[in-house]
Amino acid sequence: MADTLTHIQSRDNPWLKDLRRLAQDGAATRRQGRAWLEGDHLCRALLARGGQPEVAVYAQSLWEQGGALATTAGEVRTVVLPDALFQSISALESPARMGFVLPLPPAPALDPGAATVVLDRLQDTGNVGAILRCASAFGFRQVLALKGSAALWSPKVLRAGMGAHFGLALIESAEPGMLADLAMPRLATSSHSGQWLHQAPLAWPCAWVFGHEGQGVSDAVAAHCTGSVRIVQPGGEESLNVATAAAICLHASAAART
Repeated sequence: MADTLTHIQSRDNPWLKDLRRLAQDGAATRRQGRAWLEGDHLCRALLARGGQPEVAVYAQSLWEQGGALATTAGEVRTVVLPDALFQSISALESPARMGFVLPLPPAPALDPGAATVVLDRLQDTGNVGAILRCASAFGFRQVLALKGSAALWSPKVLRAGMGAHFGLALIESAEPGMLADLAMPRLATSSHSGQWLHQAPLAWPCAWVFGHEGQGVSDAVAAHCTGSVRIVQPGGEESLNVATAAAICLHASAAART
């Protein structure tokens, strides 16, 4: 392990500058082809799924306390930073003192038979991460993010996903026509039309389609759906937050499956 240990002291170090951009700029994830996982929970979630980082980064104080996580010796580079430098790269109010740099996994091939969540141009990173977490919790193992959706591996989506990424097949920049390749019912969510969710027969597997926070599911995407579903709202609100609606719909599918 000693051969892979690096101490960086200068904030002008080129590698550290790239890491700072990766941690603070969601678009840098796609440009650099790697992701930044900050915090004990995300790092442990990766290791628990059998994943390994490319680089493990620790604040000096945590390293000296023996807080490093067990990775594959000899294959993972370890970088130790003074606490002030670690704080300079962190996007968190309370820096977590550890993080992993992870190469983005290759895009998987679409599985026509896998229970799927489709994201149609969702913009809010918190919504996207929360939906990924719900997908994993309720047995949906494939996520199709259509072009215009927030980057799935951006730091904010990763934090909101709480480790769900590592158990999902994630396909980004997908075209609406790919929905036609899913050999299952494809259900678009709507705030004003379609069957009531509590009355709809829910097949397993199925694909749930969740649309843009303001515009909903686009006409181009709806054309590839086999049905439309809405959630009863006796309280009279015009619509639900998309992550809340997703949790209700995905849970209903999981409950109908049992």
